[in-house]
Amino acid sequence: MCTIVILNRPDTAWPILIAANRDEMLDRPWLFPAAHWPDRPDVVAGRDELAGGSWLGMNASGVVAAVLNREGTLGPEAGKRSRGELVLDALDYPDALDAAEALSALDSRAYRPFNLVIADNRDAFLLTHRGGNAAVAVEPLPEGLSMVTARERDDPASPRIRFYRPLFLAARTPDPDAEDWHGWEAILASRGHEPDSGPGGAMFIAPAPGAGSGRFGTVSSSLIALPAIEKPDIRPIWRFASGPPEGWQWRRVDGF
Repeated sequence: MCTIVILNRPDTAWPILIAANRDEMLDRPWLFPAAHWPDRPDVVAGRDELAGGSWLGMNASGVVAAVLNREGTLGPEAGKRSRGELVLDALDYPDALDAAEALSALDSRAYRPFNLVIADNRDAFLLTHRGGNAAVAVEPLPEGLSMVTARERDDPASPRIRFYRPLFLAARTPDPDAEDWHGWEAILASRGHEPDSGPGGAMFIAPAPGAGSGRFGTVSSSLIALPAIEKPDIRPIWRFASGPPEGWQWRRVDGF
């Protein structure tokens, strides 16, 4: 169950701030975010080596796209396209509005259910495929803080959202100019959870001890800031970390 947090603050120097944890099978190979696709030189994203798509990326226009599985739909399914393709498809567009409009018209039957977040420094959207033959639903993300996991946005039925959304709301807002992300970094690394939810309700899911296939946990984290349109000389920021929080080393993603 991955997590995306978006703080939408129009009329500020950094109108979109994003925090994200990716939870995945530990033996599923992937590559650090970079320009991995020769036919998409303006796209920087983490590459899923199994299916060739991505879970999170950004293009040269400052559009960010991230895909999350819906509850109970982890992994591929025969006859369905990889949901990682949706991130790359969204990043073919120069702004979030165009991307959201285009992807809302896709044939949802070709994919397993998903939540797809698309944002730039003017707009942010959540596109949802809940299964079956229903069309993809499009929801503009409101001002303030939104949290998306494998269910609905800000869903109180999600133990992770119940536990962590108040912590994000209470945390010190990141200051990209001062390179101050400490409040959000601490939450992304937290293993706390509600007593009845188990470790799966934590923000950082530590994999069970042992080796071999079938182990699941948090494999990477991202912190992203998009600058206001009035500041064209300021570039987006993407900070990336992988591994357990005790050994995390945040690195700046290049390419913007």
